Amino acid sequence: MTPEALIRLVEDFLAQARDAVVLEDGAIAFDLAQAKYSISGEHNKCLLHLWSAEKNVVRRVLEAEIKHEVLRLAVQRLGQAKPTKLEICRERDRRTPTAKRAARLAYQGELRRTLERRFPGFSVAQLTTSVDLEHSFGPIYARGLLRHAQSAFAVLGVNGQETQGSIDAALTFGILWLDTCRHAQAGKLVVEGLKVFLPVGTATLTRERMAHLNREAAKWELYELDERENALKEMDVSDRGNVRTRLVHCADETGARERFADAIGYVRRLMREAEVTVRSAAEIAFRCHGLEFARGRLAHEPGSFRSAPEIVFGVGAEERLLDDGNTASLAQLVRSVGEVRHPEGPRDHLLWRLHPERWLESLVVKNVGAIDERLDPACLYSQVPAFSASDRAMIDVLTVTREGRLAMVELKADEDIHLPLQGLDYWSRVGWHQARGEFQRFGYFPGRELSASQPLLFLVAPALHVHPATDTLLRYMSPEIEWVLVGIDERWREGVRAVLKKRAQRANLLHSHRDGDKKESFAKAG
Repeated sequence: MTPEALIRLVEDFLAQARDAVVLEDGAIAFDLAQAKYSISGEHNKCLLHLWSAEKNVVRRVLEAEIKHEVLRLAVQRLGQAKPTKLEICRERDRRTPTAKRAARLAYQGELRRTLERRFPGFSVAQLTTSVDLEHSFGPIYARGLLRHAQSAFAVLGVNGQETQGSIDAALTFGILWLDTCRHAQAGKLVVEGLKVFLPVGTATLTRERMAHLNREAAKWELYELDERENALKEMDVSDRGNVRTRLVHCADETGARERFADAIGYVRRLMREAEVTVRSAAEIAFRCHGLEFARGRLAHEPGSFRSAPEIVFGVGAEERLLDDGNTASLAQLVRSVGEVRHPEGPRDHLLWRLHPERWLESLVVKNVGAIDERLDPACLYSQVPAFSASDRAMIDVLTVTREGRLAMVELKADEDIHLPLQGLDYWSRVGWHQARGEFQRFGYFPGRELSASQPLLFLVAPALHVHPATDTLLRYMSPEIEWVLVGIDERWREGVRAVLKKRAQRANLLHSHRDGDKKESFAKAG
């Protein structure tokens, strides 16, 4: 392949692999969720530059092929003649299908033995990892029923070889499994609740989520299972204030825009309609309909203690420092984005398809009243960082009602089964910071009196792309969470318009399941 063809192949693959991992000599060298890269064609060579806080490498790409969602590269280290292998994997779990099946079957047996040992008065039934597409169950989770006389518990467990993302998703599928068991056993058994089993040291996020489920609807129990030591520990999920999170101070937007005035002027000359977002006092982002293509940041000047603004550009984890030799490259990128990133653009183009949720967010920020007329467009923040012990959460849109009640908007542009519980994450964190008066102390909503009422939660997705399991998951959330599910018109790129709304019910779910009452409250949007 020519250097130009190699550059295009690597660029296209990496642009769609923002959470990929890079392996060199079989070991993970970079995680592109945190690392950066750049690709250049200097001296008629395809050069791949990868760097993170820990390391920095440059490799010359000699050959490339894509196989099974893996970009396999033959590369040459600088100063060495012998090529080596570099692999970039879109999927973080690199085990073979055979290895995955073996690990899951072994865990299924271990979970059965643990249940029989820990709950001697119960019998284990229906323990399986089989696929059930009708109910959205895959092979990752072992699920079953723990029965005693005329009562039972739904059981779901996940082994320690699965990714943290799969482990964090366990509660979503646990709730759905509980609901499936209740329907299957109606009139025969009372399925009292759910027992979830996670690997040691991985339960923090699940514990926070479980603390905000409806205790009248089911009994919720969480355990950490040490597969090596055959040890089981029950986690306390009763403390609803047990949220590990810290809020980032709100940046001075006026000061940041003044600091980066030259950078803003430069980019705006290339794209007049570029969106400028202040990420911190030392960094701003340039976007087109939510797609970030450049950033301004403060960098230390060599040989001094001063900092000066600079511009870096690229899509996704790609990053190139703007200098006199690549101004044409930035201009070309801006032209490409501008020609494609609009409602009538080519839908099969990568730049049109990338980051649809950020596109939707950019429209909601401009017209939050389209989601709900109660929301105040004058007090609004997007992509608010709220860190926790297990992840770096980003609240899509944080705002208030006209009466001063906090509200958050969680957005999905495509069908996502995890929308309800991800929204619950943000609701619990916002409520935690609100109770401590941190929003105004950290510079948010200056001069605005905030209501002491619990925050509102808005879950937004295209009406035909709301996952069928969403209703079930929402029914099991704590009644203290006032949520609104908003279905928007599928043509949202042309303008956001709510076409369907559903609001939280206050009914007792336990009685609802026993009586077979599944009433739902719909409200058509005007």
